[in-house]
This record gives sequence, structure tokens and C-alpha cells, in this order.
Amino acid sequence: MSAHTLLAEAGCHIQHDCAFPAPGLNSFDFKPIFSIGSFDFTKPMLLALICMVLVVGFFWAAFSKPKLVPGKMQMVGEIGYSFVSRSIAREVIGKKGDKYVPFLTSVFFFVWIMNVMSVIPLAQFPATSRFAFPVGLAALVYITYMYLTFKTHGFRGGIKNLVWLDGLPKPLVPLIVVLEFFSNVILRPFTLAVRLWANMFAGHMLIVMFSVATWYLLTPAWFAAVSGGSFIVAILLTALEVLIQFLQAYIFTLLASIYISGALEEGH
Repeated sequence: MSAHTLLAEAGCHIQHDCAFPAPGLNSFDFKPIFSIGSFDFTKPMLLALICMVLVVGFFWAAFSKPKLVPGKMQMVGEIGYSFVSRSIAREVIGKKGDKYVPFLTSVFFFVWIMNVMSVIPLAQFPATSRFAFPVGLAALVYITYMYLTFKTHGFRGGIKNLVWLDGLPKPLVPLIVVLEFFSNVILRPFTLAVRLWANMFAGHMLIVMFSVATWYLLTPAWFAAVSGGSFIVAILLTALEVLIQFLQAYIFTLLASIYISGALEEGH
């Protein structure tokens, strides 16, 4: 049960001598919508499913019957596709990146729409603030990265691409090989997932904190100014969060394209 619900049901305000129920991990826990055996289908899962349907449905509607003179939906789809193609794929990968634009476009819009759910009424929760979703997306990018690395360079060439740097002094070779292995093979998917998750987790927590504080401080007359200040901060944080939602989708996709570029390039 979220802190919003607890406050609303208890009517908890500062003049009631009830302690401020600071939001915590309870703000990220949801009762199952339904259960099948030991499997619980929750609100974050529903939001992720809705986001998937929205992204697939939009691009299907935009490009299933393309026209020479595009309609409004096709035009919006082309703008989105062109943005990923020109600002990410072409900038990072070059012409070789054209064949990966559909993948990168799917990643960008899926992450962005899941982030945007944080400020959509009734949804009001970013699915990417649950660690499993960034982990799943990072795993998809990582598998693509590894597949392209070994497909492009073969087994020996792929290993070299991952861990070897040319021109190193011999005494440094073992150290650099170990560091490159940990950086490219072990830490890369972890940091990709954590970056997205931590930003969305922290942003949602801050918005919840100041929203609950607004309600908690609302009733007493002399607390009205404090409550109003908390409300203004919540609004400003929401506006900032809208920008961060886009930036995190952009950064996640940009890093995915950097990994693909690294997989396609010759060893260092």
C-alpha cells in the first residue's frame, strides 16, 4: 500500500499528532491484480504491457500502410524514427548503424513511455523504477552486443575486441586485460541497468515525498504556507522528471548504440 493511500485512509495530518509516514519501499510495492499459482500479476507489469502495446500499436498504425504524402500519424512516426536514426545511430555507429535503427527506436520509445507513466494520471508510476525491467532491457542490449562482437570478429577476435588494447607496455598487459574484462563483460550490463533504475527510482521517491508532505501539512492554518511550498516543489520536481524521463531514454539508447559500435569495430 502506498504512502498516499495510508494518509488518505487515516486522515493523517500534523495536528492529529500522528508521525509523518515517510514514503519508502512501500511506495514501490503493489498488491497483485490477479494471481496464477505462485505468479502475481502486478501494476508495474500491467504498465509495462500497456507501454509495449502502445509502442507496437503506434508504429504499426504509422507504417503498416505508408503513403508518399504521410498522414499525421505516419509523420509523427517518421519524426521519431528519424530522430533515433540521425541523432543516435548515425552519430555513433555511422552508416553501418542503419540496420540497427529499428532495434534502437524500439528501445528508445519503450523506455521513454515506461518512464512517462510516472506522470500519467491513474498510472503515476514509472515501471523502470522496478529493477527487473531495466535489468531485462540491459540484458537484451548486452546479448546483442556479445552476439555482434563474436559474429563480426569470430571467437578469438571477439575476445581480443573485449579485453585487448594494442601498444601497452608488457608489465601492464595482465592488469589492463583484467580491467577490460570486468568493464566490458561484467560491469557493462550492470551499470546500464542501474543508471536507468536509480534515476527513475529517485525521481519517483522525491515526487511521492513532497506530495505526501503537502497533504500532511495541509490542515493547520499556519502550515498552509509550508504545505503550499511543498506542493510547488512537487510540481517543479514533476516538470524536471519529465525532462529526466526523456534524457534517460536517450542515454540508455545512446549507450546501446555505443556498445553496438564497439562490437562492429576492429579490436583496439
